[in-house]
Amino acid sequence: MVSAKAGDAGLANMPMNLPIRVLMSRWFMVFATMLILSAAGATYMFGLYSGDIKTSLGYDQTTLNLLSFFKDLGSNVGILSGLINEISPPWVVLSIGSVLNFFGYFMIWMAVTKKVSTPKVWLMCLYICIGANSQSFANTGALVTCVKNFPESRGAVLGLLKGFVGLSGAILTQIYHAIYGNDSKSLILLIGWLPAVISFVFLRTVRIIQVVRIAHELKVFYKFLYMSLGLAGYLMVMIILQKKFDFTRVEYVLSAALVLVLLSLPLGLVIKEEIDSWKVKKHALDSISEVKVVTEKPKTSTEAPQLPPSSSTATSTATFEKSKSDQNNQLSQSPAVTTDDSKDPEVSCWKTTFRPPDRGEDFTILQALFSLDMLILFFATICGVGGTLTAIDNLGQIGTSLGYPKKSISTFVSLVSIWNYLGRVVSGFLSEHILQKYKFPRPLALTITLIVSCIGHLLIAFNVPGGLYVASIIIGFCFGAQWPLLFAIISELFGLKYYSTLYNFGAVASPIGSYLLNVRVAGHLYDKEAEKQLKALGRRRMKGEDLNCDGVVCFRLAFIIITLATIFGALVSIILVIRTRKFYKSDIYKKFREQAKAAEMEMALAQNGTK
Repeated sequence: MVSAKAGDAGLANMPMNLPIRVLMSRWFMVFATMLILSAAGATYMFGLYSGDIKTSLGYDQTTLNLLSFFKDLGSNVGILSGLINEISPPWVVLSIGSVLNFFGYFMIWMAVTKKVSTPKVWLMCLYICIGANSQSFANTGALVTCVKNFPESRGAVLGLLKGFVGLSGAILTQIYHAIYGNDSKSLILLIGWLPAVISFVFLRTVRIIQVVRIAHELKVFYKFLYMSLGLAGYLMVMIILQKKFDFTRVEYVLSAALVLVLLSLPLGLVIKEEIDSWKVKKHALDSISEVKVVTEKPKTSTEAPQLPPSSSTATSTATFEKSKSDQNNQLSQSPAVTTDDSKDPEVSCWKTTFRPPDRGEDFTILQALFSLDMLILFFATICGVGGTLTAIDNLGQIGTSLGYPKKSISTFVSLVSIWNYLGRVVSGFLSEHILQKYKFPRPLALTITLIVSCIGHLLIAFNVPGGLYVASIIIGFCFGAQWPLLFAIISELFGLKYYSTLYNFGAVASPIGSYLLNVRVAGHLYDKEAEKQLKALGRRRMKGEDLNCDGVVCFRLAFIIITLATIFGALVSIILVIRTRKFYKSDIYKKFREQAKAAEMEMALAQNGTK
């Protein structure tokens, strides 16, 4: 009866401990990660403040494009953050990211506002690369940790959180207008201090938490998804209204306030889930207490048969472990075994590079990087992400060359932003659903995404009337959809042990694809056609003068080449589909369920042992 009273006393104090339990829960960590990543997309806002950099520092378009390249380089090359996360807790990675973010963008703001002397171009490139690199630290510290805490719902986790990264540009824009009005120079300052502050607030919240399986886990993520869809819908409406009407400062403040309210809605779900979890534990604890009262009454030798199942399990487990330990001790004392052990030195990681484990097990970093599966996946991503990113980066120039008005071009950018978000959440949640229900392989979903993106490229290449609206939707969706698929496939094929580093290695495909298809193909062919048009007018280009091209010929050949490259990437990805078909037909989450059950058993035995 004593244990029952103790349990009742602990449960009576539960309402008082609820805030602490919420703050320490896995669901609150998800909420914190959402907030961190909703401010981690400053790189998507470069177009809003690039004009200030160009005019304040007297740059030409070539120099501005150079800054843009270093921005993309910094945001996607996160190998350093991954390696740091392998040997340190997530709060260290988030702290470093916060410092880098503030330093990089604060120095750019100082240069643009003339508070310091005009820096050299290479120094500005360094500043923007450092600032943008903080995004990889936020992704590694927060998103990777969240995937490890919810291994059975990794597709949904990646889709949801990468979706918030896609929305971050629109979220920060609303907050910027509310605080600074239309002062675009102050936007640089905002994206310097706000993401850093949010990361510092949740430093100790984001951490690796012991996985305890929750039966309705995926349903909770769907509820988070519905809330984020509401936020995306609201932002879409506000973007359209702000393009058509001139908002006052008060209206911007009200708009931003509603954004913050919508961002806070998931906190209510977090509290509800913790209360429900407490009720389940209360019921289980009451059941255990009642059983213990019955078994503690008799003090005779017949007590053993009346032990509850958990105590019996603990006893048999302990007996088994003891006998196993005795056998191991006897074996360790055998001269033959001792000699054999002494001849088995620790194997170098370089020697095991080309001897990887089975798919789904934990690969070392070198085993994964030299794996044929990784090389195929990496090449397909270069083709797919490189092509869609080229279209997004050149959307303004594409619209201008095809004769679209400025308001339409602004609408294209907004459509890409929202559909980028939708692509991320749909690919994450849908691929998770069809994988668990139908064993549909995720690499095949990536292949389909690459093929669909070709439709958008062809609409641009042949200038179908009104086609740029449809192309911006298709390309935005496919660009967003590729990221959760890429990162989920990496985690499934190569394990979660070194996921921090492998995650960031996968992201390197983006700047490589961008350089090859954007700089070397689209940029080169655009300039070549622009020079032809300039010569046809009998003019010569002056030093520092922009090159402008008009007509469908400006991007036609470039996007035909991009379409062919994307199709080739899709064909290569089919090789990965064939190689992994048996793996995806198996129960790929079985080991995670077994680990969760083992953890639950340990917790149950520990609770019984303390009563």
